[in-house]
Amino acid sequence: MIVGLPDLAATQAFGARIAARLRPGDVVALSGGLGAGKTTLARAVIAALGHQGEVPSPSFAIIETYDPPQLRLPLVHADFYRLNDPAEAEELGLDDYRDGAVLLAEWPEHAGGFAHEPGCLSIRLESAESGRIAIVEPGLDWLGRLP
Repeated sequence: MIVGLPDLAATQAFGARIAARLRPGDVVALSGGLGAGKTTLARAVIAALGHQGEVPSPSFAIIETYDPPQLRLPLVHADFYRLNDPAEAEELGLDDYRDGAVLLAEWPEHAGGFAHEPGCLSIRLESAESGRIAIVEPGLDWLGRLP
């Protein structure tokens, strides 16, 4: 599925549609080059789940966590760009963070990827003539609830 994202409003609306369908255990894997809009879409999802205020990029911390009542459900926002080896995600205790939470993963390939998980919604962001496009590939658990 391809979703056109011509502007910030479209990205925020797409993020809200994703947020409305999220369940604990889901993964939203955001890939694309530098400046593709991964963090912008992640912020839109987090805001739609109820967060008010600034959403820091986890580029340096690698993992930022959000819990109710701040958000509708527990969420882990991770930016794996700085990882050199997927084993480093394990060393960070990623599985512990993920327990009962949604994982919003930027640069998922640096952590070994999540597309093999049935609860993974893979989204590749790319530049297009009019803004950006999102190429969406759902895992089995997303069939019937695509945003």
